[in-house]
Amino acid sequence: MIIRPYYLGLLRTFRDVPLVKVLAGIRRCGKSTILEMLRDDLLESNVSADHIISMRYTSEELDDGMTDKDMYKSIKDKITDNGRYYLLLDEIQEIPGWEKAVNSLLENADTDIYVTGSNARLNAGEISTYLSGRYVSIPVFPLSFAEYITFQEAKDKVAKELLHEYIRMGGFPVVASGSFDEGTAYQIVEGIYHSVITSDIIRRHNITNFDLFNRVVKYIVENVGKTFSANAIVKFLKGEGRSLSVESVYNYLEWLEKAFVIYRCQRYDLQGKSVLKTQEKFYLADASLKYCIMGFNPKSVAAMLENIVYFELRRKGYEVYIGKNETKEIDFVAVRRGERIYVQVCRNLPEGSDREVANLLEIRDHYPKYVVTLDEMAGGNINGVRIVYLADFLLRDAY
Repeated sequence: MIIRPYYLGLLRTFRDVPLVKVLAGIRRCGKSTILEMLRDDLLESNVSADHIISMRYTSEELDDGMTDKDMYKSIKDKITDNGRYYLLLDEIQEIPGWEKAVNSLLENADTDIYVTGSNARLNAGEISTYLSGRYVSIPVFPLSFAEYITFQEAKDKVAKELLHEYIRMGGFPVVASGSFDEGTAYQIVEGIYHSVITSDIIRRHNITNFDLFNRVVKYIVENVGKTFSANAIVKFLKGEGRSLSVESVYNYLEWLEKAFVIYRCQRYDLQGKSVLKTQEKFYLADASLKYCIMGFNPKSVAAMLENIVYFELRRKGYEVYIGKNETKEIDFVAVRRGERIYVQVCRNLPEGSDREVANLLEIRDHYPKYVVTLDEMAGGNINGVRIVYLADFLLRDAY
């Protein structure tokens, strides 16, 4: 098992804090392995093995009809003394009303609780009823580039080679830990994608016109990193002779978000200092999701570089927005505890450096500004705007 220090560090920070730790993310992004890491870490911290209760609730391992009361009783029966128990509850979304059981365990026993899940039942809006103010959400993403390098250490490849592989193959741990060619890797990711679509969206929301839903998904995938609206999707479908309401498009977007397939990035007006509700962008949980659906196309790399940078900023704890500065757009405005950075992403410097730098120089403040590029010769700065090679940007501990 390869350790993911970022998540282990977060879980150590929250250990014994009286909050339910909710780890949520797309299927197969590594949540179960993170719980295994946590278990090993607890044992190394001299927590007794019989005070660590690990339960897995995948549909294959559940008896039909398990209720929240059954869940509560099965765990409570394992608590045999007054000591502290650590509850590691994996894929908990399979239990209807799991929040009630977890809330009761938090109240009625000396417990430190960690749960994982991969669909809407782990979404903040759906768990707040029973756990309001009593949980902390820890988003789990596929591998960062730094983690990908760790998974590939035995392959004797240089950073540049690994970066281009990471861009093409994505960060699902099951792919990174193997030795797959591109076609096989995309087949594996396609299986993950269809599992999410079938289990977390189609069945849950009783979608009957799968073909139409799939066409909306394809439109979103084709337009990663571009602003668009539900109306634009409806208009596009009408041009193909298909009919779908704006409300249905909004529902599809929401369901894809709640299954952690896509992530919404809102626009921020730098002049009015307000978040805008129109012309948002959506990014895919992993770049390989685009390639498994559309095939790899070198022309699409520029948009996927944005995708990669967006999630790196999210991993580092930033709230991320698209910047609107009058008529100019800044790819990312990233905010964290009073800090702020501005980031423009371009594939090659000669193609876009003047425009990217000019847009950043029009922002009249002293926060750090970056142009991140796939040009490995990047370096230095232009009038205070730092030009950074993508690999170096992804591997920085701080900006």
